[in-house]
Amino acid sequence: MSDDIHVPVLLERTLELLAPAVERPGAVLLDATLGMGGHAEAFLRRFPSLRLVGLDRDEDALAIARARLDPFADRVDLVHTVYDGLRAALDGLGIDLVDAVLFDLGVSSLQLDRDERGFSYSRDAPLDMRMDASAGLTAERVLAEYDERELARVFREYGEERLAGRYARAIVERRARERFTRSSDLVDVIARATPAALQRSGHPAKRVFQALRIEVNGELAALERALPDALDALRRGGRIVVLAYHSLEDRIVKRELQARTRSTAPVGLPVELPEHRPAFRLLVRGAELADDDERTRNPRSASVRLRAAERIGDAA
Repeated sequence: MSDDIHVPVLLERTLELLAPAVERPGAVLLDATLGMGGHAEAFLRRFPSLRLVGLDRDEDALAIARARLDPFADRVDLVHTVYDGLRAALDGLGIDLVDAVLFDLGVSSLQLDRDERGFSYSRDAPLDMRMDASAGLTAERVLAEYDERELARVFREYGEERLAGRYARAIVERRARERFTRSSDLVDVIARATPAALQRSGHPAKRVFQALRIEVNGELAALERALPDALDALRRGGRIVVLAYHSLEDRIVKRELQARTRSTAPVGLPVELPEHRPAFRLLVRGAELADDDERTRNPRSASVRLRAAERIGDAA
């Protein structure tokens, strides 16, 4: 079933990096972005004593994952929450520290492949873009209620779009006549507002759709809150792997991991005191990319950036 629509990104590399932390008896893996359970299923099959805590904001994805992981039900706890709710989720299960954490960020295969969710600029659909269908803010509301300056900010900050102001102006002019309700309406306005010289450098709506999705779901703010909590939840020897799919996500991950793997000793201090030693070490240099074989097998891995770290100090 779900195997047909979901190929986990960098699965073997993720298993390899987290294995030393989860192969111990009774280990706990926190999958902070469960999706349809592709990574989770592989970990549960390979490590027969592993306990999994899976989080997701998408109730459709949780339902699919629950069915997929039913053979391991006695070792699985699933929680409907955004990943910045991970500490509360662990507390609710009576779990203080975990052995491994996995974040597979961005939009999921389920969300991309279901037209009614409105995430894709290549298919006509309602302008929804909510990862959690119970949330209030939709892309349609953003386009209807944000003023020109706010729209330009969203496109610039979350889409890194050079034509942010131009697109915001075109949207405001169009909505004065008719409300945006369909993705094809937005794509048409963006295409018309894009200079001919730039039409050939990728789809003109790609960055705008990314920006709207991030705004609707509060993705970057949630990630900035979740990463520190995830790192703090790792016991000594615990490991974290984060798969990011665009530079904005990856920048947040890189900054947090650099801060945790750097000594805090004042410059010039002759001896590094224990309290200044870094609590983590990096497991990969920089960000790892998918190789050609992975990209051929799974086109959605083309933009992935993998970062990983291990706790080498005691948890607080």
